[in-house]
Amino acid sequence: MTVTIIGIGLIGGSLGITLKENGFATRVIGVDANPENLHKAIRRRLVDEEMSLAEGVTVADVVILATPVDVMRKLLPEILDRVGDRQTVVDVGSTKELLLDEIAGHPNRARFVACHPMAGTEFSGPEAALPKLFEDKVCVIVDGDDSALDALDVARRLFKSAGMKFSWLDRRAHDLHCAYVSHISHIASFALALTVLEKEKDEQRIFDLASSGFGSTVRLAKSSADMWVPIFRQNRDHVLDVLDEHIEQLSKFRTQLIKRDFDGFYERIERANQIEKILK
Repeated sequence: MTVTIIGIGLIGGSLGITLKENGFATRVIGVDANPENLHKAIRRRLVDEEMSLAEGVTVADVVILATPVDVMRKLLPEILDRVGDRQTVVDVGSTKELLLDEIAGHPNRARFVACHPMAGTEFSGPEAALPKLFEDKVCVIVDGDDSALDALDVARRLFKSAGMKFSWLDRRAHDLHCAYVSHISHIASFALALTVLEKEKDEQRIFDLASSGFGSTVRLAKSSADMWVPIFRQNRDHVLDVLDEHIEQLSKFRTQLIKRDFDGFYERIERANQIEKILK
């Protein structure tokens, strides 16, 4: 397979090196608006060569769209305009409703498979790419019935070669569930980081006292605004719904502290411990 990756960041770069190492791709082409990203990707051997978007799409068996989600909405119709009936296009975005609305009725819609590999770190850019990022993670295929069977087969073989398992959802369910399990986690981490930075002016003290628990909780606050603001923009309604519930839960903890209701506090923590049954 010749694979063209558009957007050589953490996910795009990690797919590049993974697909080269596992033999799925014999040739990996990089496309990116930032020349420095391409230079880094070639130096790290994440991709074999760079091309323009038009050239990269033309020669590819598989096109992977791995840009921020707002850019995906602009590029995907253009990419579908260029592909033939033997090519497959996949994306790796965290939101799907607006993206899929953008291409509804496109004559080449069936060549596209909407995918979300649920993997990542708090770091960004080609320097953050990891060869085993996707192992034992879940790839969500969204609205799979709208994709051609051969395109679905290619997408499944691609992500299976990276060590992934699969889940199937419609676009609304995907965006809602991601708001709960991913998007709210990032907002909570950003908010906690801002809280600490506002109250703790002594940065050295933070460094000295920060435990592994604090580090893991606030880790996501290092995530790129370039990637996450478009996600929040596109999934605004679902994120607001989840954020309202999160604020309600925080308010209940606050009220119990004010009232010195530590029995109630204990009960709420025990209820929260039930998450262990889900996250084993």
